Amino acid sequence: MNTITEHIGQRIKMYRKVQGLTLEELASRIHKSRSTVSKYENGDIILDVETLYDISKQLHIHINQLTDYHFEKSYAHTITPKHFHRHGPFYETKRLYFYFYDGRSRKIKDGIIDILDAQNEYDQYQTTLFLSSLTDTGRTSESFYQGDVLYSDILIRFSFINQLNPLEEDLLYIFNPLERREYTEGLLCGISSADYKPCSFKCLVALSPQIINDSFIKKLMIDSKDLKKWKKLNMMLIDNID
Repeated sequence: MNTITEHIGQRIKMYRKVQGLTLEELASRIHKSRSTVSKYENGDIILDVETLYDISKQLHIHINQLTDYHFEKSYAHTITPKHFHRHGPFYETKRLYFYFYDGRSRKIKDGIIDILDAQNEYDQYQTTLFLSSLTDTGRTSESFYQGDVLYSDILIRFSFINQLNPLEEDLLYIFNPLERREYTEGLLCGISSADYKPCSFKCLVALSPQIINDSFIKKLMIDSKDLKKWKKLNMMLIDNID
C-alpha cells in the first residue's frame, strides 16, 4: 500500500467525519459509489487530481489539507521569510504541537498545527489546526481550523477560523525564543464554544509531542503569580520564561 495514498485516505476520512458526513453522503456528492469512497479512505485506490479537487470542494477544505504528507526530511525544511536576520526552530519546522488546559471540561486539549506553503508577499503561510481532547479512555476529536501564520523575530502569530463555524476565529500568539528549547509559551484568544463569550487561555506550543504529566499540566494552569500580575496591570500577560 502506498504510504502517501494511505495518508490522503486518512485525511479524507477525518474531514468527512468532522463535517458529519456518512460514506454514502460523500459518495453521492462526488458521484461515486460507497465502496469506491471506502477504498479511497483505506488507501486502496490512488486518486486522480480531478477527484481530489472534487472531494476537497465537497468537504469545504483546500486540496493541500488532503495532500499534506510529511516526509522524514521535511521537518528540516526551513521556512525563512526574507526580512529575518537569523534562524530558529519555531519558524524552521512545518509541524507544531499545541496544548492548553480547559477548565470547563477539566481536560487537556491538544492539537497539531501544520504549516503549508507561502501564500503571499507578506510572508504569511497557510496553516491548519486539528484540535482534540485527551480523556482517560483516549482521544476525542473535536474541531478543525484553517488560517495563516505570520512570523517575526519576537512573536509568531496564528489566525485560525473554525471549519464548521466561521464566527469562531482564534488568535494564537507565541514567543519566538532567542535560545533553543523544546516548547514556547503563548496566549490563545477566541470565543467559548459553549456560550459564545470572549475568552483566553494560557498555552504551550512544542516542537515535538509532549508527555502529559502533573509537571506539564502545571505549566498550563493559571497560578497566583499570574493572577497578581494580571490584577495589577489589568490585563492578561504571558512572560517568555522557560
